[in-house]
Amino acid sequence: MAIKLENVGIAVRDLEEAIAFFTDLGLTVIGRDTVSGEWTDTAVGLDGNHAKIAMLQTPDGHGQLELFEYIHPEAIESHPTRPNDIGMHRVAFSVDDIDKALAIAAKHGCHPLRGVATYGDVYKLTYLRGPSGILVMLAERLQKD
Repeated sequence: MAIKLENVGIAVRDLEEAIAFFTDLGLTVIGRDTVSGEWTDTAVGLDGNHAKIAMLQTPDGHGQLELFEYIHPEAIESHPTRPNDIGMHRVAFSVDDIDKALAIAAKHGCHPLRGVATYGDVYKLTYLRGPSGILVMLAERLQKD
């Protein structure tokens, strides 16, 4: 059986805010829609499911994020995920310049949880809190190919 990761879905408070953050980091919006109806109720498992969605793609064409803002049922606020919480926990991106990526994130009020670390001589990396409290890891490979 063949298997391929299709995308990572993230519910957000404000779709436009999340799109602005991720497109500033370099992703491209490849589709937008508002979905509702019996098929979404069945697929998602929520009665009256109604959401605004946007599909974003990484510049290399391999990674996709599906962002969705619920219209109905009302979105449920939860505590921000911590790095050691069980379950879905962060989205990670390789960047070619972590300082530039952090400057872009800062324009959106998003800053490292603690700082930028160096993992051996392989990566400079950090976790930051993105829009809607999303944990985002940014990593710059130190030894370029």
